[in-house]
Amino acid sequence: MLPWTALSLALSLRLALARSGAERGPPASAPQGDLLFLLDSSASVSHYEFSRVREFVGQLVGLLPLGPGALRASLVHVGSRPYTEFPFGQHSSGEAVQDAVRAAAQRMGDTNAGLALAYAKEQLFAEVAGARPGVPKVLVWVTDGGSSDPVGPPMQELKDLGVTVFIVSTGQGNLLELSAAASAPAEKHLHFVDVDDLHIIAQELRGSILGHAKEALSLAQMQEQTLQLEQQSKLKEYEAAVEQLKSEQIRVQAEERRKTLSEETRQHQARAQYQDKLARQRYEDQLKQQQLLNEENLRKQEESVQKQEAMRRATVEREMELRHKNEMLRVEAEARARAKAERENADIIREQIRLKAAEHRQTILESIRTAGTLFGEGFRTFVTDWDKVTATVAGLTLLAVGVYSAKNATSVAGRYIEARLGKPSLVRETSRITVLEALRHPVQPSLEARVRDIAIATRNTKKNHSLYRNILMYGPPGTGKTLFAKKLALHSGMDYAIMTGGDVAPMGRDGVTAMHKVFDWASTSRRGLLLFVDEADAFLRKRATEKISEDLRATLNAFLHRTGQHSSKFMLVLASNQPEQFDWAVNDRIDEMVRFDLPQREERERLVRMYFDKYVLKPATEGKQRLKLAQFDYGRKCSEIACLTEGMSGREISQLAVAWQAMAYASEDGFLTEAMMDARVQDAIQQHQQKMQWLKAEGARPKGDQPLPPSTQAE
Repeated sequence: MLPWTALSLALSLRLALARSGAERGPPASAPQGDLLFLLDSSASVSHYEFSRVREFVGQLVGLLPLGPGALRASLVHVGSRPYTEFPFGQHSSGEAVQDAVRAAAQRMGDTNAGLALAYAKEQLFAEVAGARPGVPKVLVWVTDGGSSDPVGPPMQELKDLGVTVFIVSTGQGNLLELSAAASAPAEKHLHFVDVDDLHIIAQELRGSILGHAKEALSLAQMQEQTLQLEQQSKLKEYEAAVEQLKSEQIRVQAEERRKTLSEETRQHQARAQYQDKLARQRYEDQLKQQQLLNEENLRKQEESVQKQEAMRRATVEREMELRHKNEMLRVEAEARARAKAERENADIIREQIRLKAAEHRQTILESIRTAGTLFGEGFRTFVTDWDKVTATVAGLTLLAVGVYSAKNATSVAGRYIEARLGKPSLVRETSRITVLEALRHPVQPSLEARVRDIAIATRNTKKNHSLYRNILMYGPPGTGKTLFAKKLALHSGMDYAIMTGGDVAPMGRDGVTAMHKVFDWASTSRRGLLLFVDEADAFLRKRATEKISEDLRATLNAFLHRTGQHSSKFMLVLASNQPEQFDWAVNDRIDEMVRFDLPQREERERLVRMYFDKYVLKPATEGKQRLKLAQFDYGRKCSEIACLTEGMSGREISQLAVAWQAMAYASEDGFLTEAMMDARVQDAIQQHQQKMQWLKAEGARPKGDQPLPPSTQAE
């Protein structure tokens, strides 16, 4: 006892001296190190257990000094494949690390802890992966005690790399395997604790981690100190020997206690598994008995139904057979009685037929004689009375004159009404209200403004009763030339009329008359008329080089005659995809040319949104049609489609929106999903590319009058 006391006093004295020397040494700095948390996120861990473990890690992180110049933390999930929640250096404060830990979600899968350990060695603790050289490396593995693959080899590689391993087991794992996996001594680096009691070891584990970090820092400082630190290191060895004896005794006691707890837990688990097995067996037996009973009842019901059906079928067949026999007997009796009566009354029937025929013939002859007598006497009386003859002739003459006068008056009135209220045959659409269109087409200007300087100039021209200017609009098809013309008319307060050049050539000799009617009709507009000629190059071709018919040439001359001078009654707007084919006299009558290119990205996005609202969103929200819209980000989808539809015209985008509506109508439930929209977009892109290939192939032919593709024209 005395030697032990003396040894204790000597060690205490040396410890005091060492501590006093350490106090005089250099000041301690904040501990540094790389701390990796390895969480069991597999399906063997319940959601509740995972939430408790996540809460424990967040609590532990809050107790540690985390920062760029101190400890750095990382979190890796154990599952079928390892998953890094956040690497070293991603978060620079303890609060950020706590928030990241709380946001971690369970990954499920198998418990491949060995694969996760190898992943940690290669991807996190290696210097090439961002680990800091010369600082302590600590691994805290929180597990339920089991692993689907071996953990010994990868754990030993981590230890050889200098990583200190702390293990926290919330289940009943293999003590020997976990003790071998944890760093020595195992009693300091291995903790068995229930998932609800994890907060108990938080302070202890924090002290161990900080102690390890501080020991590593002290070791680095001790390598640079003088002889006093060497003496203190010897004292540490003496203290370590005493502590080792104490630790050994504590370890033996803890090992015995853990073995006892492990055995009790194993027996409890075995008993619970046996009881659970018996309960499942009883439940399965009950299910089988109930299934057999249900099958027997079902079989009996089917047999009863079959018997009832057979009896009903036999009864119906017997009733039909008896009814058929009775019907045959009745028909046979009636046929015999009818034949007997006809045989007995044959002479009487023939005499009645003969008398009826003679009486009918006598009646017809008397009627003919009476009618002839009446008509003869009436005609004789009319011819002998000259007053009646004179009145009849005068009435017929007046009737003929009235019919002829009414016919000519009607023709004149019709031509006047057609000039004032009607619509010429060449005009396909107009904003002027006619007699028949007054009930069908009220003017409702609702189009977006695409008019700038030309609209302002045209509006001011109308207000000042000046002469209108003629405009040529050219560019690829489907770029809004017709829309521009309508909006120009609405902004300037004018009427508009739309005609197409393709309707002129089929009229032949009537083309000249129809052209004059159009301009005569345009001159009667009180508000001023904007005459829009679409596809104007169809009949305004060059007279010198083009092979056109005499009728079309005469129509062109009539057009040039009516447009030779500016007018204050109408404004001429021509639209063409090939303006180079115009006759030079037509070009001389154009005051301003406007080019319409294909819409760019911002314009396409506006068009996609407009047509999506018109054909899809509005019908779906009103609920009047069989169209429903799935939930997704409509604005983001419209922006994506605008990027994909590069090179498409406004008409093609409108056709795409109509295709979305048709696809929704064709579906079983009437729903339009994001995938359905993407499919139609891809089809539209392929169709557009095919059209461009056709146009390029047509442009490559050795013909001077072939049109080029819209993309080539834009260039």
